[in-house]
Amino acid sequence: MFNQDQEIFNILLEAVSEGVIIVDNHQKIMEVNSFAETIFGYAKNEILDKELNLLIPSHFHSSHSVYFEKFVKRGKRRKMGEAVDIFGLKKDGTVFPVEVELNPFTIYNKTYVMAMVRDISEKQKIEERTQQLKTALSKEKELNELKTQFLSLVSHEFKTPLSGILTSSQLLGKYTLTEQQEKRDKHIKTITDKVHYLNNILNDFLSFEKLESGKVNYRFAHFKLSKVINEVVYNANMLLKEGQQINYPQDIDDFSMFQDEKITELILSNLLYNAINYSPEHTTIDIEVKQNSETTTFKIKDQGIGIPEKDQKHIFERYFRAENVLNTQGTGIGLNIVKNHLENIGGTISFSSKENKGSTFIITFPNTAQQ
Repeated sequence: MFNQDQEIFNILLEAVSEGVIIVDNHQKIMEVNSFAETIFGYAKNEILDKELNLLIPSHFHSSHSVYFEKFVKRGKRRKMGEAVDIFGLKKDGTVFPVEVELNPFTIYNKTYVMAMVRDISEKQKIEERTQQLKTALSKEKELNELKTQFLSLVSHEFKTPLSGILTSSQLLGKYTLTEQQEKRDKHIKTITDKVHYLNNILNDFLSFEKLESGKVNYRFAHFKLSKVINEVVYNANMLLKEGQQINYPQDIDDFSMFQDEKITELILSNLLYNAINYSPEHTTIDIEVKQNSETTTFKIKDQGIGIPEKDQKHIFERYFRAENVLNTQGTGIGLNIVKNHLENIGGTISFSSKENKGSTFIITFPNTAQQ
């Protein structure tokens, strides 16, 4: 290739700290330096006058040929880092990532391309380890923030009902006369309501922790839908405010599902509890159930305070609480839990709501769980 000043040329070629491969405009290898021999595992005499494809994985051959022709026509240098996902092929068959700088030049009216090649296998490993470390640190930071939020939430949400239970318990001891039964009943109901509230919070926290840690083991089985709804409504009736009532769904005796019964109960309980909690006294909560050959759809409709329009896009976010319920007890994780469980079992949730008019939540389960 270079008959004149060959010795000087070879000295300069070996002085380059990257692998150097020089090819002609037909992609025939004309010259390499010792760094290139080391990188690709070939001796110089094994690759001189060979096609460049010898050093390129076979599934890149066609695309590389097209790119090479365009590059030669353009005749402009391409620096290292300007192209991504470039791979070389060693003599032993190893495919490895490389950075390549391309420099076209012309000598004696012939066009050549000098490729400066750098093996970046170790660099990529370091970058991957660095990224993994960053991800781990980010997750740890997020976990610590969640723990802080969790402890703050537990402290706040448990303090008020526990104080109510303690107060009612103390007052009960003062009403010893027969004619004071009404007052006793009032405080017994307060204690019952607060205990149910705490139980619901604990269930939410336990479910939340399992979802976050990936420890949820769904147990799928056949069950009658009426059994679950009876249980959900029975527990909800204990939480009803003065004059509130639940309209039980009609014609569901023949409905059944192959799902996780406890998770189904948890989801329905969560939505029904919200409907009770965020609705005033003397209002009605409707439960509708429809089933076809593939899905079961529940609709829970209340006449409550509704969700402000600007808050609706955040309603399923963890710890989020709409501005009109900030003075009402709640954790802000219930709907997040519901949505996550539904996504895990192939279900969906949607809602419509108008402030001071009420909300309707619609959830859909596959009749048969995908195991």
